[in-house]
Amino acid sequence: MFNDGRLCFGGDYNPEQWPASVWAEDVALMRRAGVNLVTVGVFAWSRLEPAPGRYTFDWLDEVLDLLHAGGIRVALATPTASPPPWFSAAHPGALPVTADGVRLHHGSRDTYCAAAPAYRTAARGIAGALADRYAHHPALALWRVHNEYGTICHCEHTARAFRRWLADRHGDLAALNDAWVTSFWSQHYSDWTQISTPRATQYLANPGQLLDFRRFWSDTLLAAYREQRDLLRAANPSIPVTTNYVLGDWVPVDHARWAGEVDVVAVDHYPSAVDIGAEEQTALVGDLARGWARHGSRHHGDPTSTWLLMESAPQQIHTTGRAHTKEPGRMIRHSLAHVARGSQGAMFFQWRAPTGGAERFHSALVPHAGPDSRVFREATDLGTALHRLAEVDGQVEAGVALAVDAASGWALRHPGMPSDRLDHQQETAAAHRALWHAGYGCDIVLPGDPLTGYRLLVLPALYLTDDDTAQWVGEYVTGGGHLLATYLSGVADEHARVRLGGYPGALRDLLGVRVEEFHPLAADDQVRLSDGGTGRIWAETLRPTGAQVITAYAGGVLDGQPAITRHRAGSGTAWYVSTRPDDATYRRLLDEAARSAGLTPVCPDAPAGVEAVRRRAAHGSWLFLFNHTDTPQRVPARGTDLLTATAVDEAVQLPPGGVAVLREH
Repeated sequence: MFNDGRLCFGGDYNPEQWPASVWAEDVALMRRAGVNLVTVGVFAWSRLEPAPGRYTFDWLDEVLDLLHAGGIRVALATPTASPPPWFSAAHPGALPVTADGVRLHHGSRDTYCAAAPAYRTAARGIAGALADRYAHHPALALWRVHNEYGTICHCEHTARAFRRWLADRHGDLAALNDAWVTSFWSQHYSDWTQISTPRATQYLANPGQLLDFRRFWSDTLLAAYREQRDLLRAANPSIPVTTNYVLGDWVPVDHARWAGEVDVVAVDHYPSAVDIGAEEQTALVGDLARGWARHGSRHHGDPTSTWLLMESAPQQIHTTGRAHTKEPGRMIRHSLAHVARGSQGAMFFQWRAPTGGAERFHSALVPHAGPDSRVFREATDLGTALHRLAEVDGQVEAGVALAVDAASGWALRHPGMPSDRLDHQQETAAAHRALWHAGYGCDIVLPGDPLTGYRLLVLPALYLTDDDTAQWVGEYVTGGGHLLATYLSGVADEHARVRLGGYPGALRDLLGVRVEEFHPLAADDQVRLSDGGTGRIWAETLRPTGAQVITAYAGGVLDGQPAITRHRAGSGTAWYVSTRPDDATYRRLLDEAARSAGLTPVCPDAPAGVEAVRRRAAHGSWLFLFNHTDTPQRVPARGTDLLTATAVDEAVQLPPGGVAVLREH
């Protein structure tokens, strides 16, 4: 196993940026901090292959030998996210082209087209050379392919590949024209050569074409990953292979469906909020990664599947326009919150802050100030904590399933939608945030996943709902499950074609409602609700067709009309929410839905601001407690705090920003 029975601690190590005299000091500092795994070689292509087919591995030999002698294992990366200058000069046709038709130039990372044959050949070449030389090196614990797949292109290589992909997906032009509704605006295609990528055009691009282009890039990047993975696996099948997922609405990768192709799901997480939102985002990403891991090839269907936080920032939260310095203790809280949700450790970008380069001020475990710094001291404390938590095992306790779908997110971003504020990821985050504050454990699922053991299923703007998904939801509810679906769920089929007869389309009968029209809200607008709350983003003219009205709109053109409903369907219950409730209202609503489904919070007596996560295995359970407030908090609990090796008889006393991990009695 890549973790060697321990929780991983370390991060991206870039020895090529430093003279050899620094390397021994690095290894000594790593041992001092408790580092046991580092990623090497991510952006080293130009140093490993300075000219086509000429490899200079001597420095990497020395680095790996030094790390091995120091007891530090290596995740060896293929450097294909940053081709060297000679490649770009020799293959200008492999440089990426924007939707506006502008070809980008060398000078940054990710300057390549993954559909270009020359790039794929060169990537296989360097990956194969690394495999031949290092597949059996004693320091090697894990292969990391590439870095943060997500680059797209609109060049002619892409256009040809896109047409081949479309032919495989749709079969013939008749099916494609039907799926894309090309009779609209005279877009009917009579020959495959007429189809190109969705380049910049006069007005609104075809939504079916845009959606399929995102799907195409997810598959194309996956094919590029597989080519390298297969070379590495063939060289030594005992070494696991992965790639690190990057998150963001710009990423055309369906991470859940990639998970079956990696041996361990690896995630990079950089929160964008500096307030409590950073902790909310950390919890969501941990749950997302664990959900993706259940689809892994070696763990499919195993609820205890683990994953790895491959990258995070030690000392800073990198927001738009500035870097926020993390408060003391926050790095440890974020790291252990990931471990609580199944991560096999905490890894960082980067080990040592460089003196130059584009990311010279990016956060690092060894900052520019050196090891005599708060950051490095906290890193050492984290290494100690991870060592003490090695026994933690088992499944995260969760009774709520939250369904996510990458394609629904892509489809909702089409500029022809009724509002530019529609976002499946944001709706997912809003529902998860409400559950997190209410104290409920949550698993992320994909449409079609088994729902045995879940008492409540939440659909946040599941816009694309094919017939199989509608049947999946229907059988869950009528069989006794509880459902809460938000606006824009069930509205369109898998091709983004709107279902007729009234919204929410495929789920209309199950929810016992029929929506005749919608009312998108302005950014500074909101609607009042009869329970005292408010709604944002969206509202609807809703007609119950069997559902009971729980909350109505108050005031305005929708005064007195239904806003939130509940419907008995078979042996189960289906809630419908036609607006985005404010956070407090959403929390109360989901708490009511969860309790009516027979659920209770993970730690019902935890005070506000204290997060609780429980891991449970056949041989024991572990309770993680995080105090996200600036005051001491008392939490009723019993067990042994692994971080301090102290017994807790009645309650744990958490200092401001404190963490406890109890092996429960």
